[in-house]
Amino acid sequence: MKSMFLHLIILIIISTNLVSQSSRPQEPKKPFNYKVENITFENKIDSITLAGTLTYPKVGSNFPAVILISGSGAQDRNSELLGHKPFLVIADYLTRNGIAVLRVDDRETGQSGGIYNETGLRGFTNDTKFAFDYLKSHKNFQKSKIGLIGHSLGGVIAPIISSENEDISFIVLLAGSGIRGDKLMLLQKETIERKMGVSEIGINQGQNNLKGAYNIILESNDSRQNLEKELANYFTGLFGKVLPESQISALSKQLSIPWLKDFIKFDPENFLSKTKCPVLAVNGSNDLQVPPEENLAAINDILTKNGNTDFETIQLKNLNHLFQESKTGLPNEYATIEQTFSPQALKVISDWILVRTNK
Repeated sequence: MKSMFLHLIILIIISTNLVSQSSRPQEPKKPFNYKVENITFENKIDSITLAGTLTYPKVGSNFPAVILISGSGAQDRNSELLGHKPFLVIADYLTRNGIAVLRVDDRETGQSGGIYNETGLRGFTNDTKFAFDYLKSHKNFQKSKIGLIGHSLGGVIAPIISSENEDISFIVLLAGSGIRGDKLMLLQKETIERKMGVSEIGINQGQNNLKGAYNIILESNDSRQNLEKELANYFTGLFGKVLPESQISALSKQLSIPWLKDFIKFDPENFLSKTKCPVLAVNGSNDLQVPPEENLAAINDILTKNGNTDFETIQLKNLNHLFQESKTGLPNEYATIEQTFSPQALKVISDWILVRTNK
């Protein structure tokens, strides 16, 4: 993920407050006591080659397996951010506990092809579908025990796939959303700004300003170019000469990026309501980017109405959006925290998967 979504307030926080931090004690070091394979596979729909790393135990076969799905912003197979490599840490822990893991470079990153910001949610979904097909063809994995773990935006992709493919054994949503994209982005902005001490007047004004832009996106079926123009006209009318034309143009272009436009329109209920496989949804209590109370409650309600009898929603104390033990949850803490991923969260995920795949 990097930040949950490309949002102006988070970019400002990260660019102005990050402190360099090199100590990452959880990062696993070679030699590993499991097999490590660098692999490639093709998204045959979009004719893109994707590259990743597959890890699985040295002894035995028919292991359960998972695909890690990253959050927003193009990132490598380790989901590297600010010196942290959370997907490397997760893969190492799960593999040592008998679960095979495939983690993949996003489009336009590492050794994968494609152009990230020219891709919509369906393109990312197809990438993971072909990763799933690759695992199904591997001789060491049990085809009926392959699941998905999605972080942040990856927690949007996982339910899309599970709602359309009965072969998905389970999904784990790490800070996955339960409410429509525009509502989540407004809630994210409000939560972060309130934590930063922004005045209520300022918060309310910002909500109204962005709500108008999101409404344009919700109602638009225009081309990317026409949407950019419509948003630019909206922001120009809203801010006049207060914002330079270059900033208005940059903001309009950002909100017109295909995957972000798709996310703003995305309603998780449309897919979670059709997800019948086991679901684990985990959030940290300090997550300001996908606030846990609203999103876990929504996921719980959708799956209950769906009739899914095997799901669990868990809120872990003091964890931020990256699942680090934190004080405030603000993005400016991410770099300064030595911990990459909470050991408690790792155990919760691993234990839950093993219970369901060892039945």
